[in-house]
Amino acid sequence: MKQMTKGKCFIISGPSGVGKSTVLHALMEKRKHVYFSVSATTRDPRPGEADGVHYHFLDVDTFRQWIANDEFLEYAEFVGNFYGTPRRFVDEAMERGEDVILDIEVQGAIQVTSKRPDAVRIFIAPPSWAELERRLTDRGTDSPDKIQKRLLRAKVEFQTAHTYDYFVINNTVEEAVEELNAIMTAEHCKPKERMEILSGK
Repeated sequence: MKQMTKGKCFIISGPSGVGKSTVLHALMEKRKHVYFSVSATTRDPRPGEADGVHYHFLDVDTFRQWIANDEFLEYAEFVGNFYGTPRRFVDEAMERGEDVILDIEVQGAIQVTSKRPDAVRIFIAPPSWAELERRLTDRGTDSPDKIQKRLLRAKVEFQTAHTYDYFVINNTVEEAVEELNAIMTAEHCKPKERMEILSGK
């Protein structure tokens, strides 16, 4: 059954290696009426990547035009390429009654919140720094030097965690999904939203 109310925007942040992708994938399988925001980028598609599925692939001129037209909730330049969250797809999903999940880093979250102060911010943290280092090492994708840089960045990001609305510790995927699911349900139980349903607005 379609939700009777407009969807909400949920910002999910957390350090690299904390397991956000795994947790969010499991959450999407458990919870209905959820739209995972697809970012736009100016980088070239990698083998197997589809436009509109993995990213919205744009050329630089188009991306700059979208910036000029204020069509991004947030954007940044990273290693010579632009990345951003298109406003239109987020708004369309929310109008359909779907909750939108934005998997973005701390700086992007600040940009989104300045435009959407009603967005719900959730920070996902590791159970310990030793566990985060273990997870980064086990991925086998980074050199020891790069792992240390990621840990340093994680500690910087952690300094902003107190500004978020919720704090989830990813001890196990199941526990983290359960907490995220509970948070999203609770956000839809706020008096303003429930009273609007009763009054038929």
